[in-house]
Amino acid sequence: MRASLKDIAETLNLSKTTVSWVLTGKGDAKNISKSTQELVRKCAEEMNYQPNLIARSLNIGKTKTVGLILPSISDFFYSSVAREVEENASKRGYSLMIASSESDADKEESMLRMFRSKGVDGIILAPTKQSKTEIQHLLKERFPLITFDRYFPELEMSYVIIDNKESSFKLVGHLIRKGCKKIAIITTNPHLATMNARVEGYKAALEKAGIKVNPQLIGNVSYDNYEKNLVKVLDTIFEKVPEVDGFFFTTHILALEAFLYFNKKGINFNKDFELACIHSVSTFEIMAPNINVAEMPVGDIGKNVVNILLDDIESKGKTKGVKGKYSIVLPCTLFLNQ
Repeated sequence: MRASLKDIAETLNLSKTTVSWVLTGKGDAKNISKSTQELVRKCAEEMNYQPNLIARSLNIGKTKTVGLILPSISDFFYSSVAREVEENASKRGYSLMIASSESDADKEESMLRMFRSKGVDGIILAPTKQSKTEIQHLLKERFPLITFDRYFPELEMSYVIIDNKESSFKLVGHLIRKGCKKIAIITTNPHLATMNARVEGYKAALEKAGIKVNPQLIGNVSYDNYEKNLVKVLDTIFEKVPEVDGFFFTTHILALEAFLYFNKKGINFNKDFELACIHSVSTFEIMAPNINVAEMPVGDIGKNVVNILLDDIESKGKTKGVKGKYSIVLPCTLFLNQ
């Protein structure tokens, strides 16, 4: 049977309250002697005492737990952010619960409800943006919530994103300076404001260089069964514009799938085209060593979402007015091949 506060108190002939104060770090504040505090901690260790976190959370009104909902746990970018979130949350005494929506709006809403019922103190979310009913409910309750990578321009809530338009503009501009005139963009999820911003950056770079935007070079890949859909998109681009000389991928996943396509078709894509992508994975070094990349600041994303959310959680009931309305736009680091 697990030892309790009462067991420790009876063993040491102390009050249960005194033992509780010591084990929750309040011994000095309650003027409990150092020798008594040491005695309590030693006894707790010998009896293998484990605190009842559920009872403690009921007492303080917090579980010291946050939820993280990702579109895909297997995606290298999102798993990297999850690692940063966990590390930064742990530094502030919080544990993490992680779930994947699989980019399914219904599942996302189910995960939001589940985390709420589990008593998490706040939620970090990379939303599908196809459904926002549950998010609106949480905002109405003033429940601590923040999104990253994706956001809802029409909702008053905190978010952390990258400078999507500027990063895309600089990447495509670099391809143009390297001599490209017919650059294809491969993108997806047009319902996301972040993806639209990347397309806008692509178009702005072409227009600045006096290059007319060719709709036949804009490849929009449906997310569902995107591997097969990407093949159709690339087939169409090569059919309509066989002289295409550059490719800009709005995500690293699309780039990886395109490289597989090129290999199957016997296309020497590293020689035949200039390449650019938002974010990268380690396999790029082998598959496309000369690709131009706008690297997303994973560490800064993780740090910002955690600090904003936890500050909101910990200030709840202590401050008045509008809290937690932060719009953080982070720059990418450009790695350009000359």
